[in-house]
Amino acid sequence: MTDSTPLPTSGITAGEPYPRRWLALAVIAVTVLMIILDATIVNIALPSVSKDLGISAATQQWIVTAYTLTFGGFLLLGGRIADFWGRKRTYLVGAAGFAIASALGGLAQNEAMLFAARALQGAFGALLGPASLALLTVLFTDTKERAKAFAVYGAIAGGGSAVGLLLGGVLTEYVDWRWCFWVNVPVAIVAIAAAIPFVPESKAPGDSTYDVPGAVLVTLGLTSFVYGFTKVAQAAQEHPTQNAWGNATAWLFIAGGVVLVALFVVVELRVKNPLLPMRLILDRNRGGAYLTSTLVGAGLIGAFFFLSLYFQQVLGYKPVEAGFASLPTTLGVLVSAGAASALVPKVGPKPLMVFGGVIAAVGLFLLSFLTVDTSFWALPFPGELLLGLGLGFTFVPLSNLALIGAGEHDAGAAGAVLQAVQQVGASVGTALLATISVAAITASITDAAAAGQNPQDPAVGMAAQVDGYTTAFLWAAVLLLAGALVSAVLIKATKDDLPTDADMVHVG
Repeated sequence: MTDSTPLPTSGITAGEPYPRRWLALAVIAVTVLMIILDATIVNIALPSVSKDLGISAATQQWIVTAYTLTFGGFLLLGGRIADFWGRKRTYLVGAAGFAIASALGGLAQNEAMLFAARALQGAFGALLGPASLALLTVLFTDTKERAKAFAVYGAIAGGGSAVGLLLGGVLTEYVDWRWCFWVNVPVAIVAIAAAIPFVPESKAPGDSTYDVPGAVLVTLGLTSFVYGFTKVAQAAQEHPTQNAWGNATAWLFIAGGVVLVALFVVVELRVKNPLLPMRLILDRNRGGAYLTSTLVGAGLIGAFFFLSLYFQQVLGYKPVEAGFASLPTTLGVLVSAGAASALVPKVGPKPLMVFGGVIAAVGLFLLSFLTVDTSFWALPFPGELLLGLGLGFTFVPLSNLALIGAGEHDAGAAGAVLQAVQQVGASVGTALLATISVAAITASITDAAAAGQNPQDPAVGMAAQVDGYTTAFLWAAVLLLAGALVSAVLIKATKDDLPTDADMVHVG
């Protein structure tokens, strides 16, 4: 540390646990939840936001995309900044910036101001996210304690999206959509005030020079890649009768992203102090965890998106009712995350990840049988509950495995990769499931017309819409099942391979 300010870790010797680590975890958990909430909290408010600010249907997707693009694009750079500049310092700057950006979003008077605020939220979130995960890695060195810490993270990662839908519905219906942004301000202020005394500083030892060419290449590459798939999803929704994958602009950005990321890999293999050391992703267990995370992210975000549409557009739920209807997933996550934290040190990560992936896939498979008039308790409730149970058993060992053994020098980078692949998976999955859904809707209407039914009949349209949603749920289940298969094949780590890493932790 170059800062002469005394830190709360003074007097702690290497190898000893930080005494305020559980308080630090509580502070970190609040801000991690804030980041994850913001990916979904605005979704239910989209109609209200668009109406108030005069945002067209063609451009309203940027309310979501502006956040995901900058968040996904800057994650790896944010991870390295946390490692080299200081994780606590990066955390505080990220939280403060996120609060300011949220305040600006709530004050937005036009679409340009709102889109800019969302982009700023994503950029500061890319600092806050990796710093938070890296702090968990260096604060919890005991295997059992670390499993509990990651159980908290797993519960937030798995259930935060559903909580975001609920909170967004409540705020939009009973207060104002602007509070979907303003709610972050007091949360961030409390987190910053608590982090100053309770969260210790830590930095990567050794060489801490920045890999500027690598940072530029991967930021542009990830942004271009994510944007390309976003264009596919947008084309599928705006022009359902056309082939969304035939969008030349989308393929240009996707191809450009692939080329830039490939160049990034070449640079990382040659520079002395890379932004992303290849040893992080070439490790079989960690690479398997990252690939699993990509597939889970692809299936999960798409599932929440279509489930929210089903509740509101088919069952006729109000926004707040749709939010409450999403809670069984959170309930399942909370139950299984607690169980997983106790089981990881006993059975290792692999069995839980495989079991969790299969259970979550079964939950989505159940949702593929939804009809126009299905009772909530008949299929949505058990399907969501199984999805949540599976996600808790998946995310806890997944987060643990992806970060453990990375070493303190690379803790921020390892956490950033985990979040980056989830973001990429979510973008690709949303585009893939959106196009599959639209194709199913079109096929259903065509079949109805061939059977002598009127394609303009609202009942025919509604049935076709449900066909689209259920087809998306089925393919989302396939993605989660593929994640379970990847875990079964690639991950070899056992409970004995989970080191405490106590000898490599240096806080303060």
